[in-house]
Amino acid sequence: MTLTVRDVMARTVTTVREDTDFKELVRLLQECRSGALPVVDDAGAIVGVVSEADLLLKEDLDLFAPHLFERRVRRIERTKATAIYARDLMTRPAITVRPEAHLTDAAHLMHENRVKRLFVTDLEGRVLGVVCRLDVLSAFLRADEEIAQEVIRVLHGELLLPLDTVRVTVHDGVVRLDGEVERRTLAPYVAARIRAIEGVVDVEDHLSWTYDDTVRAGFGAGWVS
Repeated sequence: MTLTVRDVMARTVTTVREDTDFKELVRLLQECRSGALPVVDDAGAIVGVVSEADLLLKEDLDLFAPHLFERRVRRIERTKATAIYARDLMTRPAITVRPEAHLTDAAHLMHENRVKRLFVTDLEGRVLGVVCRLDVLSAFLRADEEIAQEVIRVLHGELLLPLDTVRVTVHDGVVRLDGEVERRTLAPYVAARIRAIEGVVDVEDHLSWTYDDTVRAGFGAGWVS
């Protein structure tokens, strides 16, 4: 089974409105023990996110002094440092994810946008939950047997390799592949596809091949380096 955001997300999320003031934001962050709060409009759709980092800018007294020549980032930070309401403190647009997204997609979004959590929304932008880095890492707690079953399904159901072509063993999330595939160029592709399965810590690729399709003619046997 491929894990999705829906499988690991927290479903209780405290939301705030654009006119929520600074002290109330701090109180809610402490109360719900969350590092960020989604800001929603009248329809309940997310319009931004207020994080601890946004609020901490008020402690940086240097930001209250305008500079003659200041970068755009500093100008935005100074605006937030002097702000009172969520609409001026929040970061927009909010980086969100759908509940049916794979955990690998969520991890990619977090990495690309340098965020610690993603709010989960429906098609209308309404908040359904939140997923954090630790939730995404929970995929690596999958049982070895469960990973092995999915590896076999991918090998035979998706990649259409004949039965018994590749032997699969899994220990502590590390997948070992032994056997022979038809073409040399197929071997690294198989290993890369298995590596993409959620919960796989690493792949030990011991696949050989029957036909070296990297040369114009001739057959040979070898091992992937």
